[in-house]
Amino acid sequence: MQKSVLFAFRDDAMCFIHVLLTALDMHAKGFEAGIVLEGAATKLVAELATPGHALNPLYAKAKAQGLIFGVCKACSAKLGALAAVQAEGLPLLDDMAGHPGMAGYLERGFTVLTF
Repeated sequence: MQKSVLFAFRDDAMCFIHVLLTALDMHAKGFEAGIVLEGAATKLVAELATPGHALNPLYAKAKAQGLIFGVCKACSAKLGALAAVQAEGLPLLDDMAGHPGMAGYLERGFTVLTF
């Protein structure tokens, strides 16, 4: 089975729509896929979780399907997004000096894609 993890670093919703669409498409086609929000992208959680936001339906679908593997603990704390991430019940990832490491995904056979 093809396995990919999409690391999103930018806090640009128009970029993140492609992360959501790609993960959902891969999942629908039988791939194992997931999303990790890192860096400035952690600030998107509050926005995406807001009903009425243009990307809320895609975000909610990805979240419901378990496609959001987690959010960087260090960056969400530093950038003021920690409360929103916790309110959404998203896993906080910190296995690499407070940040989500890519090596663990590579060890498990994932292809790492960055956005």
